[in-house]
Amino acid sequence: MDPQTVIAKRIARELKSGMLVNLGIGIPTLVAGYAAPDVQVFFHSENGLIGTGAIPAEGMAHPTLTDAGGRPVTALPGASTFDSAISFGFMRGGHVYITVLGGLQVDQTGHLANWMIPGKMVPGMGGAMDLATGAKRVIVAMQHTAKGQSKIVATCTLPITSARPVDCVVTELAVIRFTGGKAVLAETAPGVSVEQVRSATEADLTVADDLHEMGLS
Repeated sequence: MDPQTVIAKRIARELKSGMLVNLGIGIPTLVAGYAAPDVQVFFHSENGLIGTGAIPAEGMAHPTLTDAGGRPVTALPGASTFDSAISFGFMRGGHVYITVLGGLQVDQTGHLANWMIPGKMVPGMGGAMDLATGAKRVIVAMQHTAKGQSKIVATCTLPITSARPVDCVVTELAVIRFTGGKAVLAETAPGVSVEQVRSATEADLTVADDLHEMGLS
């Protein structure tokens, strides 16, 4: 199973019926495809859509129906579209239960950096700051390392997205939760040892007493 699939399938297990869930760009968009059939959630895209469906089949994309990153999506029956003012009102008003965001770095206290690399052209923060601050739960979906360097660091060297720590990070190696200013290793991916996670992680990790294997079914 490829790393992005592992991440998306594990995060999908966090979804419960009735939730309003925002999916960021990149790996987070894959989560919708792994939600259990009996779980009825409402997927929100910050550009003004509730009822986001799966990525359309080739040749079936609608030119004006996209997610916040411009990627084609589908709209489920009963979907609602609205302007950015209303969309950001959902985000800032605490109405989004879970947001799943991509990440460039997360530090050992749970601070997320996901919007800027100094010296490189980037599209901007978009709604990441609003989501990281306003959603009831913030889950980061990202691969554990990039070019051999850990993305779970002692201190972020990139500009952070919000002063509020995230709730957890899901990578292809582990689920790491943040509580009391500490990074807690809660789950390891199938076939991955604690030592492998530690060696790929710059941040200090506390191993949970109830550490268990990540469920992916």
